[in-house]
Amino acid sequence: MKYQRFGEIGHEKPGVLDGDGNLRSLEGIVQDLSGDALTCQGMQRLQALDPSTLPLVEGQPRIGACVGQVGKFLCIGLNYSDHAEESGMEVPAEPVLFMKATSAICGPFDEVLIPPGSEKTDWEVELGVVIGDRARHVREEDALNHVAGYCVINDLSERAYQLERCGQWVKGKSYDTFAPMGPWLVTPDEITDPGKLSLWLEVDGHRYQNGTTRKMVFGVARLVSYLSAFMTLNPGDVISTGTPPGVGLGQQPPVYLRPGQTMRLSVEGLGEQQQTTRADTP
Repeated sequence: MKYQRFGEIGHEKPGVLDGDGNLRSLEGIVQDLSGDALTCQGMQRLQALDPSTLPLVEGQPRIGACVGQVGKFLCIGLNYSDHAEESGMEVPAEPVLFMKATSAICGPFDEVLIPPGSEKTDWEVELGVVIGDRARHVREEDALNHVAGYCVINDLSERAYQLERCGQWVKGKSYDTFAPMGPWLVTPDEITDPGKLSLWLEVDGHRYQNGTTRKMVFGVARLVSYLSAFMTLNPGDVISTGTPPGVGLGQQPPVYLRPGQTMRLSVEGLGEQQQTTRADTP
């Protein structure tokens, strides 16, 4: 199944796509695509519904992030062997973990803001993993049972903030609109193997990233198991699993986003995003 949230910012409503790709409302059935609705029991209840019997969503509403009320936004750095090579860094022995502020989350077609004075805002198409059942010290062989679904994430970065301003990466990753999510939350039954998905990103029609999750150093099951040893993963927590080569920082010379540009990106089976960039003001 493909689930989607729609409506104005801060007032998104839950929905599901029917067999013809029409958006149907889940209002009155679940309050949001968050928390308990994403557990195994909650998803089984939703999947038992016949979407064709649900109210059709009229018009062209704004599409919000595919998950609401995210508790933790966990990101994995240098998780593609070819991206590590592009960055001139060694493939890590363990997953490189950093966090992104949840206030950065936005819809997959919302504008992306370039911070005032920024000259190094960059793009990163990534496979997103959404936690379903609570995960604490889970074994790798059981880890995928704790996944509610998958989505597309654009893990935007301000490279000067990330790499030149001291401290950890989080401040370069957390500006408002730096985490478009969606358009869909796709359940695991539609994704045969998250380790065999193509993903790509274009800026103004030029394809910079064209990769495959086959190049991930640590797969989804390994990441869920690994992270659950350091913290409890709760329903609705998000893991952004890293990006393939082709980021702006890796170009020769580097290329960064400017106001008025358009990004398009996709992960196989998970839909497509599109964002236009706009200069933010203090």
